[in-house]
Amino acid sequence: MDMKPDMDLANQKKKVEEEDVKQEDDDDKSNVKNKKLGGIRTMPFILANEICDRFAASGFHSNMITYLTQELNMPLVQASNTLTNFGGTASFTPLIGALIADSFAGRFWTITVGSIIYELGLVSITISAVLPSLRPPPCPTQQNCQEASTLQLWILYISLLLTSLGTGGIRPCVVTFAADQFDMDKSSVARSTKWNFFNWYYFSMGLATLSALTVVVYVQENVGWGWGLGIPTIAMVISIIAFLVGSPLYRKMKPGGSPLIRLIQVIVAAVKKRKEIAPEDPKLLYQNKELDADISVHGRLVHTNQYKWLDKAAIVTETEASSNPPNLWRLATVHRVEELKTIIRMLPIWAAGILLVTASSHQHSFTIQQARTMDRHLSHSFEIPPASLSIFGILTMLSGLVLYERLFIPFARRFTGNPFGVTCLQRMGIGFVVNIIATIVASFVEIKRKSVAANHNLLDDPKAIIPISVFWLVPQFCLHGVAEVFMSVGHLEFLYDQSPESMRSTAAALYWIAISMGNYIGTLLVTLVHKYTGEKRNWLPDRNLNRGRLEYYYWLVSGIQVLNLIYYIICAWLYTYKPLEEVKEEEDGEFNKISENGVELPRIETA
Repeated sequence: MDMKPDMDLANQKKKVEEEDVKQEDDDDKSNVKNKKLGGIRTMPFILANEICDRFAASGFHSNMITYLTQELNMPLVQASNTLTNFGGTASFTPLIGALIADSFAGRFWTITVGSIIYELGLVSITISAVLPSLRPPPCPTQQNCQEASTLQLWILYISLLLTSLGTGGIRPCVVTFAADQFDMDKSSVARSTKWNFFNWYYFSMGLATLSALTVVVYVQENVGWGWGLGIPTIAMVISIIAFLVGSPLYRKMKPGGSPLIRLIQVIVAAVKKRKEIAPEDPKLLYQNKELDADISVHGRLVHTNQYKWLDKAAIVTETEASSNPPNLWRLATVHRVEELKTIIRMLPIWAAGILLVTASSHQHSFTIQQARTMDRHLSHSFEIPPASLSIFGILTMLSGLVLYERLFIPFARRFTGNPFGVTCLQRMGIGFVVNIIATIVASFVEIKRKSVAANHNLLDDPKAIIPISVFWLVPQFCLHGVAEVFMSVGHLEFLYDQSPESMRSTAAALYWIAISMGNYIGTLLVTLVHKYTGEKRNWLPDRNLNRGRLEYYYWLVSGIQVLNLIYYIICAWLYTYKPLEEVKEEEDGEFNKISENGVELPRIETA
């Protein structure tokens, strides 16, 4: 009996020593992490990777509609649908890549493997462009053309599939991996850095896209598709090398486990406790700081009164009060419940981006075909390639980002009092409105183009050059560039800011999932319009766009966007921003303050 106090004293001393050693190890690791890893010096490697990747992707995809219709002799609608379908696939695979990165692989290895797979796809399609046996015979007249064989199409599809799979590892991770190099959530200075980082990121990507649209597209149109696709392939190799060279400097965040599993666990726990009565005081709900430590580094989510049914997952029953560790399929912490609530709140806003993509998914393909029939001369000897018209949208976006930061934010701040000028939701709403205006302008330009063609009796000649300047198409590209400054950047910022910190790769993937779903719905819309608008006066004809009714399609798209804007305004009006509790460590290294929004189970100590 006298030995028990001695044993207790020995256990306490041992426990204190272990905690001291653990604290020292944590301090050492923290110092190494903060002083030696991450920071601004990693940006040249990460941005070099992403710039080369975007250069390769833009050079590959921007003029692919021309490659399919001119080199593989595909009908316009089939070619447009092919690109949109694979674009949709490339926007769906980021969800898989994000789950892999957040669950076990980490962002660094997910980006690396994805880049290699993407490179294999570029190599495949470059080989098919170089070897004549992998393409159908040329068809200069674009009438009665021999289309690509099954084998030739399969090579194309495999190449596009590989690039889609590779994109799944790159897109959701690069932005969040770069953001991981900074302590984004720890101070107002960091928060300012974050906003500058997103604008900086988009500016860099815009420069890469601009370079691809000028250099690569010109090579494709004037030198040949072998070099036109070979240059992006070489750029992607440089991208991979640059990323790997910077590996020793990167701050590589530890994966926090599958976010999808955590969300499912909350739902299952809530269902199992559906008959339990939740306490009126949220302080009585379950909370465990140690359990949530890896997924709430910068602060825990506090309890909200929305979707109270899910709070049942955090009810502590008598049998669970003495269990340690808890069964997460029966008991969830307040933080994990709020993670699910946060995702649910984000979904309506996220969904508004789907129809926006649907509305614009095929416009690029159709605009290139319009430009091919217009006067593209900058001089007597130089013609601007149709796909290079996108540079006007890129230039507008680049200048727009600078003007947004330097002029719009200070101007808006005077009226709103918001240090960032407007909220992410307001920024997105402005983008929606500008995009509608761009589509309406596009319809009037098409009416003008066809009226000139009719005046010169050129409606029945699909290869004729209509005497109207291609620069009539510039305003719609510029408006799309303005819309991207507000909508695209705002959408990505919204997903990053409002998502739980352990799910940011998954949230970035949602951005691309919206694009994926929008592309698929866009394909369905174009297919239905093409099928049910008749053969003689089809809105979207296969070969002769002059006899089509493209302006009707643009009006249909404008109507869809107006309805979508109304839906978005309602969702934004009702949206509740994510509440976050900043958890601060005391000088002795302990978290002495008990959370106001949950209760921790008593620890069970054994002698």
